[in-house]
Amino acid sequence: MAKRLWTATEGAPVTTTPISTPAHLLEDLEPVVAENLDRHLALAQEWHPHDYVPWSEGRDFAFLGGEDYAPEQSRLSSTAKAAMFTNLLTEDNLPSYHREIATRFGRDGAWGTWVGRWTAEENRHGVALRDYLVVTRGVDPVELERARMDYMTSGYDSGDKTALEAVAYVSFQELATRVSHRNTGKVTGDPIADKLLARIAKDENLHMVFYRNIVAAALDIAPDATMRAIADEVIGFEMPGATMAGFRRNSIIIAKAGIYDLRLHHDEVLMPVLRHWGVFERDGLGAEGEQARDDLARFLEALDTQATRFVERRAETRARVAANADQEKAARLAADIAT
Repeated sequence: MAKRLWTATEGAPVTTTPISTPAHLLEDLEPVVAENLDRHLALAQEWHPHDYVPWSEGRDFAFLGGEDYAPEQSRLSSTAKAAMFTNLLTEDNLPSYHREIATRFGRDGAWGTWVGRWTAEENRHGVALRDYLVVTRGVDPVELERARMDYMTSGYDSGDKTALEAVAYVSFQELATRVSHRNTGKVTGDPIADKLLARIAKDENLHMVFYRNIVAAALDIAPDATMRAIADEVIGFEMPGATMAGFRRNSIIIAKAGIYDLRLHHDEVLMPVLRHWGVFERDGLGAEGEQARDDLARFLEALDTQATRFVERRAETRARVAANADQEKAARLAADIAT
Protein backbone atom coordinates (compact mmCIF):
# COMPACT_ATOMS: atom_id res chain seq x y z
CA MET A 1 0.00 0.00 0.00
CA ALA A 2 1.40 3.39 -0.98
CA LYS A 3 1.96 6.04 1.69
CA ARG A 4 1.47 9.76 1.26
CA LEU A 5 3.98 11.64 3.38
CA TRP A 6 3.57 15.34 4.06
CA THR A 7 6.96 16.98 3.92
CA ALA A 8 7.85 19.86 6.21
CA THR A 9 9.76 21.56 3.44
CA GLU A 10 7.41 21.49 0.50
CA GLY A 11 3.97 21.29 2.08
CA ALA A 12 2.99 18.73 -0.55
CA PRO A 13 2.48 14.97 -0.28
CA VAL A 14 5.16 12.58 -1.44
CA THR A 15 3.88 9.15 -2.41
CA THR A 16 6.11 6.21 -1.53
CA THR A 17 5.65 2.46 -1.66
CA PRO A 18 6.90 0.67 1.47
CA ILE A 19 9.08 -2.41 0.96
CA SER A 20 7.83 -5.47 2.78
CA THR A 21 9.79 -6.24 5.94
CA PRO A 22 11.40 -9.69 6.06
CA ALA A 23 9.13 -12.02 7.99
CA HIS A 24 11.65 -12.96 10.68
CA LEU A 25 13.48 -9.66 11.04
CA LEU A 26 12.63 -9.21 14.73
CA GLU A 27 13.90 -12.71 15.46
CA ASP A 28 17.03 -12.09 13.40
CA LEU A 29 17.69 -8.90 15.38
CA GLU A 30 17.15 -10.55 18.78
CA PRO A 31 20.88 -11.22 19.43
CA VAL A 32 21.68 -7.58 18.59
CA VAL A 33 18.90 -6.43 20.92
CA ALA A 34 20.27 -8.64 23.72
CA GLU A 35 23.80 -7.32 23.20
CA ASN A 36 22.65 -3.71 23.24
CA LEU A 37 20.40 -4.29 26.22
CA ASP A 38 23.42 -5.54 28.18
CA ARG A 39 25.41 -2.53 26.96
CA HIS A 40 22.66 -0.17 28.04
CA LEU A 41 22.34 -1.70 31.51
CA ALA A 42 26.09 -1.43 31.98
CA LEU A 43 26.12 2.27 31.05
CA ALA A 44 22.84 3.50 32.56
CA GLN A 45 23.31 5.30 35.85
CA GLU A 46 20.81 5.01 38.67
CA TRP A 47 19.22 8.32 39.64
CA HIS A 48 16.25 9.44 41.68
CA PRO A 49 13.73 12.12 40.70
CA HIS A 50 13.36 13.42 44.26
CA ASP A 51 17.02 14.47 44.30
CA TYR A 52 16.35 17.12 41.63
CA VAL A 53 13.39 18.82 43.32
CA PRO A 54 13.84 21.76 45.75
CA TRP A 55 11.26 20.49 48.24
CA SER A 56 12.01 23.27 50.72
CA GLU A 57 10.38 25.73 48.32
CA GLY A 58 7.07 23.87 48.38
CA ARG A 59 3.95 25.09 50.17
CA ASP A 60 0.28 24.20 50.35
CA PHE A 61 -2.26 25.28 47.77
CA ALA A 62 -5.63 26.77 48.70
CA PHE A 63 -7.36 23.36 49.03
CA LEU A 64 -5.22 22.71 52.12
CA GLY A 65 -5.41 26.27 53.42
CA GLY A 66 -2.52 27.75 51.47
CA GLU A 67 -2.35 29.95 48.40
CA ASP A 68 -3.21 28.93 44.86
CA TYR A 69 -0.92 29.48 41.90
CA ALA A 70 -0.39 32.97 40.50
CA PRO A 71 1.76 33.70 37.40
CA GLU A 72 4.12 36.00 39.30
CA GLN A 73 5.14 33.06 41.52
CA SER A 74 6.99 31.39 38.65
CA ARG A 75 10.71 31.97 38.20
CA LEU A 76 10.47 30.82 34.57
CA SER A 77 10.22 32.99 31.48
CA SER A 78 7.27 32.53 29.15
CA THR A 79 9.57 30.67 26.76
CA ALA A 80 10.82 28.29 29.45
CA LYS A 81 7.23 27.70 30.60
CA ALA A 82 6.12 26.78 27.08
CA ALA A 83 9.06 24.43 26.60
CA MET A 84 8.78 22.66 29.95
CA PHE A 85 4.99 22.42 29.66
CA THR A 86 5.32 20.80 26.22
CA ASN A 87 8.17 18.52 27.29
CA LEU A 88 6.27 17.26 30.33
CA LEU A 89 3.02 16.61 28.46
CA THR A 90 4.99 14.69 25.84
CA GLU A 91 6.50 12.53 28.59
CA ASP A 92 3.06 12.08 30.17
CA ASN A 93 1.73 10.03 27.26
CA LEU A 94 4.04 7.16 28.19
CA PRO A 95 1.21 4.58 28.36
CA SER A 96 0.53 5.18 24.67
CA TYR A 97 4.21 4.94 23.77
CA HIS A 98 4.54 1.71 25.76
CA ARG A 99 1.62 0.25 23.84
CA GLU A 100 3.15 1.33 20.55
CA ILE A 101 6.50 -0.41 21.09
CA ALA A 102 5.17 -3.41 23.03
CA THR A 103 2.74 -4.12 20.18
CA ARG A 104 5.46 -3.95 17.56
CA PHE A 105 8.44 -5.42 19.40
CA GLY A 106 6.66 -7.92 21.63
CA ARG A 107 6.96 -8.68 25.33
CA ASP A 108 9.15 -11.77 25.17
CA GLY A 109 12.90 -12.24 25.16
CA ALA A 110 15.35 -9.37 24.90
CA TRP A 111 12.83 -7.22 23.04
CA GLY A 112 10.35 -7.53 25.89
CA THR A 113 12.96 -6.82 28.54
CA TRP A 114 14.00 -3.70 26.67
CA VAL A 115 10.40 -2.49 26.37
CA GLY A 116 9.95 -2.79 30.13
CA ARG A 117 13.27 -1.17 30.98
CA TRP A 118 12.75 1.70 28.54
CA THR A 119 9.28 2.35 29.97
CA ALA A 120 10.56 2.40 33.55
CA GLU A 121 13.33 4.85 32.69
CA GLU A 122 11.02 7.13 30.73
CA ASN A 123 8.53 7.20 33.59
CA ARG A 124 11.09 8.92 35.81
CA HIS A 125 11.18 11.87 33.45
CA GLY A 126 7.54 12.79 33.87
CA VAL A 127 7.71 12.25 37.64
CA ALA A 128 10.72 14.53 38.05
CA LEU A 129 9.47 17.28 35.74
CA ARG A 130 6.03 17.43 37.34
CA ASP A 131 7.39 17.49 40.88
CA TYR A 132 9.79 20.30 39.98
CA LEU A 133 7.13 22.41 38.27
CA VAL A 134 4.53 21.95 41.02
CA VAL A 135 6.90 22.51 43.95
CA THR A 136 8.49 25.61 42.41
CA ARG A 137 5.14 26.81 40.98
CA GLY A 138 6.78 27.04 37.58
CA VAL A 139 3.52 26.66 35.69
CA ASP A 140 -0.18 26.66 36.57
CA PRO A 141 -0.78 23.17 38.03
CA VAL A 142 -4.49 23.27 37.21
CA GLU A 143 -3.83 24.10 33.57
CA LEU A 144 -1.14 21.43 33.52
CA GLU A 145 -3.43 18.74 34.93
CA ARG A 146 -6.27 19.60 32.58
CA ALA A 147 -3.89 19.44 29.63
CA ARG A 148 -2.57 16.08 30.84
CA MET A 149 -6.06 14.66 31.09
CA ASP A 150 -6.94 15.89 27.62
CA TYR A 151 -3.74 14.67 25.95
CA MET A 152 -3.66 11.27 27.64
CA THR A 153 -7.33 10.72 26.88
CA SER A 154 -6.71 11.27 23.17
CA GLY A 155 -3.49 9.27 23.40
CA TYR A 156 -0.82 8.79 20.77
CA ASP A 157 -1.20 6.65 17.69
CA SER A 158 1.63 6.31 15.19
CA GLY A 159 -0.67 4.70 12.64
CA ASP A 160 0.34 1.62 10.73
CA LYS A 161 4.09 1.76 11.28
CA THR A 162 5.88 -1.55 10.95
CA ALA A 163 8.37 -2.59 13.63
CA LEU A 164 11.16 -1.52 11.29
CA GLU A 165 9.62 1.90 10.73
CA ALA A 166 9.03 2.27 14.47
CA VAL A 167 12.65 1.56 15.40
CA ALA A 168 13.85 3.93 12.68
CA TYR A 169 11.49 6.64 13.97
CA VAL A 170 12.56 6.39 17.62
CA SER A 171 16.23 6.56 16.62
CA PHE A 172 15.56 10.15 15.58
CA GLN A 173 12.84 10.93 18.11
CA GLU A 174 14.95 10.03 21.14
CA LEU A 175 17.76 12.30 19.96
CA ALA A 176 15.28 15.08 19.19
CA THR A 177 13.93 14.80 22.72
CA ARG A 178 17.47 14.90 24.11
CA VAL A 179 18.21 18.13 22.23
CA SER A 180 14.92 19.68 23.32
CA HIS A 181 15.42 18.84 27.01
CA ARG A 182 19.04 19.98 27.04
CA ASN A 183 18.30 23.32 25.38
CA THR A 184 15.23 23.88 27.54
CA GLY A 185 17.42 23.56 30.60
CA LYS A 186 19.72 26.26 29.30
CA VAL A 187 16.89 28.81 28.91
CA THR A 188 15.28 28.21 32.30
CA GLY A 189 17.76 30.42 34.12
CA ASP A 190 17.53 27.97 37.02
CA PRO A 191 20.55 25.77 37.83
CA ILE A 192 18.28 23.13 39.38
CA ALA A 193 16.07 22.84 36.30
CA ASP A 194 19.13 22.84 34.07
CA LYS A 195 20.68 19.98 36.04
CA LEU A 196 17.40 18.01 35.98
CA LEU A 197 16.92 18.38 32.25
CA ALA A 198 20.57 17.50 31.59
CA ARG A 199 20.03 14.31 33.61
CA ILE A 200 16.94 13.43 31.56
CA ALA A 201 18.82 14.21 28.35
CA LYS A 202 21.44 11.60 29.28
CA ASP A 203 18.73 8.94 29.42
CA GLU A 204 17.36 10.01 26.06
CA ASN A 205 20.81 9.80 24.51
CA LEU A 206 21.31 6.24 25.72
CA HIS A 207 17.89 5.30 24.36
CA MET A 208 18.84 6.79 21.00
CA VAL A 209 22.06 4.78 20.90
CA PHE A 210 20.15 1.55 21.57
CA TYR A 211 17.69 2.11 18.73
CA ARG A 212 20.37 3.47 16.41
CA ASN A 213 22.39 0.29 16.83
CA ILE A 214 19.37 -1.88 16.07
CA VAL A 215 18.74 -0.01 12.82
CA ALA A 216 22.41 -0.35 11.89
CA ALA A 217 22.06 -4.13 12.21
CA ALA A 218 18.80 -4.07 10.25
CA LEU A 219 20.59 -2.29 7.40
CA ASP A 220 22.92 -5.27 7.14
CA ILE A 221 20.10 -7.82 7.26
CA ALA A 222 17.49 -6.08 5.09
CA PRO A 223 19.17 -3.06 3.45
CA ASP A 224 16.43 -2.08 0.99
CA ALA A 225 13.55 -2.34 3.45
CA THR A 226 15.52 -0.52 6.14
CA MET A 227 16.59 2.26 3.79
CA ARG A 228 12.95 2.75 2.79
CA ALA A 229 11.91 2.85 6.45
CA ILE A 230 14.61 5.42 7.26
CA ALA A 231 13.63 7.63 4.33
CA ASP A 232 9.94 7.50 5.16
CA GLU A 233 10.48 8.27 8.84
CA VAL A 234 12.77 11.21 8.09
CA ILE A 235 10.42 12.64 5.47
CA GLY A 236 7.29 12.19 7.57
CA PHE A 237 8.83 12.93 10.96
CA GLU A 238 6.88 14.70 13.65
CA MET A 239 7.30 14.71 17.42
CA PRO A 240 4.86 12.51 19.37
CA GLY A 241 3.46 15.62 21.09
CA ALA A 242 2.31 17.13 17.80
CA THR A 243 -1.31 16.20 18.52
CA MET A 244 -1.54 17.94 21.91
CA ALA A 245 -3.55 21.12 22.24
CA GLY A 246 -1.39 24.22 21.82
CA PHE A 247 1.55 22.28 20.39
CA ARG A 248 1.88 24.44 17.27
CA ARG A 249 1.84 27.66 19.27
CA ASN A 250 4.40 26.37 21.75
CA SER A 251 6.60 24.87 19.04
CA ILE A 252 6.82 28.29 17.39
CA ILE A 253 7.90 29.82 20.71
CA ILE A 254 10.43 27.02 21.15
CA ALA A 255 11.80 27.46 17.61
CA LYS A 256 12.13 31.23 17.94
CA ALA A 257 14.12 30.73 21.13
CA GLY A 258 16.47 28.26 19.43
CA ILE A 259 15.47 25.41 21.73
CA TYR A 260 14.40 23.18 18.85
CA ASP A 261 14.10 24.34 15.26
CA LEU A 262 14.66 23.15 11.71
CA ARG A 263 18.38 23.90 11.85
CA LEU A 264 18.83 21.81 14.98
CA HIS A 265 16.60 19.09 13.56
CA HIS A 266 18.73 18.84 10.44
CA ASP A 267 22.19 19.35 11.97
CA GLU A 268 21.94 17.77 15.42
CA VAL A 269 19.29 15.08 14.97
CA LEU A 270 18.98 13.78 11.43
CA MET A 271 22.50 14.12 10.08
CA PRO A 272 24.46 12.61 13.03
CA VAL A 273 22.31 9.47 12.97
CA LEU A 274 22.38 9.16 9.19
CA ARG A 275 26.16 9.58 9.19
CA HIS A 276 26.54 6.90 11.84
CA TRP A 277 24.61 4.50 9.60
CA GLY A 278 26.70 5.50 6.58
CA VAL A 279 23.49 5.94 4.64
CA PHE A 280 25.04 7.76 1.70
CA GLU A 281 28.18 5.62 1.54
CA ARG A 282 26.52 2.21 1.79
CA ASP A 283 26.89 -0.27 -1.06
CA GLY A 284 24.75 -3.26 -1.92
CA LEU A 285 21.36 -1.60 -2.25
CA GLY A 286 18.83 -2.81 -4.78
CA ALA A 287 16.75 -0.53 -7.00
CA GLU A 288 14.18 0.07 -4.25
CA GLY A 289 16.82 0.94 -1.69
CA GLU A 290 18.53 3.31 -4.11
CA GLN A 291 15.20 5.03 -4.78
CA ALA A 292 14.62 5.43 -1.05
CA ARG A 293 18.08 6.94 -0.61
CA ASP A 294 17.44 9.37 -3.49
CA ASP A 295 14.15 10.41 -1.90
CA LEU A 296 15.97 10.97 1.39
CA ALA A 297 18.73 13.04 -0.23
CA ARG A 298 16.23 15.32 -2.00
CA PHE A 299 14.30 15.85 1.20
CA LEU A 300 17.40 16.67 3.23
CA GLU A 301 18.55 19.21 0.64
CA ALA A 302 15.17 20.94 0.76
CA LEU A 303 15.12 20.82 4.57
CA ASP A 304 18.60 22.34 4.75
CA THR A 305 17.46 25.22 2.51
CA GLN A 306 14.36 25.82 4.61
CA ALA A 307 16.39 25.68 7.83
CA THR A 308 18.80 28.30 6.50
CA ARG A 309 15.91 30.59 5.58
CA PHE A 310 14.36 30.15 9.00
CA VAL A 311 17.59 31.05 10.80
CA GLU A 312 18.09 34.10 8.59
CA ARG A 313 14.53 35.32 9.22
CA ARG A 314 14.91 34.76 12.94
CA ALA A 315 18.14 36.75 12.99
CA GLU A 316 16.48 39.59 11.11
CA THR A 317 13.56 39.60 13.53
CA ARG A 318 15.85 39.63 16.55
CA ALA A 319 17.83 42.50 15.05
CA ARG A 320 14.63 44.52 14.52
CA VAL A 321 13.46 43.85 18.05
CA ALA A 322 16.86 44.87 19.46
CA ALA A 323 16.91 48.04 17.33
CA ASN A 324 13.40 49.00 18.47
CA ALA A 325 14.38 48.38 22.08
CA ASP A 326 17.43 50.62 21.67
CA GLN A 327 15.29 53.36 20.13
CA GLU A 328 12.77 53.14 22.95
CA LYS A 329 15.56 53.26 25.51
CA ALA A 330 17.10 56.30 23.83
CA ALA A 331 13.70 58.03 23.70
CA ARG A 332 13.13 57.41 27.41
CA LEU A 333 16.59 58.72 28.22
CA ALA A 334 15.98 61.83 26.17
CA ALA A 335 12.65 62.39 27.90
CA ASP A 336 14.27 62.02 31.30
CA ILE A 337 16.96 64.54 30.39
CA ALA A 338 14.35 66.97 29.09
CA THR A 339 12.46 66.86 32.35
